[in-house]
Amino acid sequence: MSGGRVRRIRQVPDPVLRAACESVNDFGDALQVMVADMFATMDAAGGVGLAANQLGVAKRVFVYDCPDARGVRHRGVVVNPELNPPKARSEEVADVEGCLSIAGQHAMVSRQEWASVVGLDLAGCSVLVEGTGVLARCLLHETDHLCGALYVDLLSSVDRARILDAHAATAPDCAGPGAFG
Repeated sequence: MSGGRVRRIRQVPDPVLRAACESVNDFGDALQVMVADMFATMDAAGGVGLAANQLGVAKRVFVYDCPDARGVRHRGVVVNPELNPPKARSEEVADVEGCLSIAGQHAMVSRQEWASVVGLDLAGCSVLVEGTGVLARCLLHETDHLCGALYVDLLSSVDRARILDAHAATAPDCAGPGAFG
């Protein structure tokens, strides 16, 4: 997807980031434009994923552009995503995670090493995206966004407070390379 304009990424504590997003029912031009803007914004911010509510649109849509555990790059969009249950053999892995809406802050977060989401593409056709490594982390992170959850919710109360206080004190405009949405 090309084109699109770079939009402002909503920062914590914007309430849109804590609201559960609504399903998309209209696959018309407005969705196409929004997704183009999402890709342009994610790319400009150096992110690897971005959820629609991070642009102030409370709809169940996210975009991603990141490698899996083998280093294979995946780029796409998922509309109305739902997580599949983790595989029995999927273990939790701790890695550094950040967020474009908590710009400039990072923490070690444990997540499943494998993730899978089902949803729709921009034409309303079914899609399945599965991945390991950064891709798995991204699928989980972006789906969380659409439920009003942030990665800091997975941290201890002390670490969460430290990150949110540091974010509030600096209020940067972007998170830098490699940040999740």
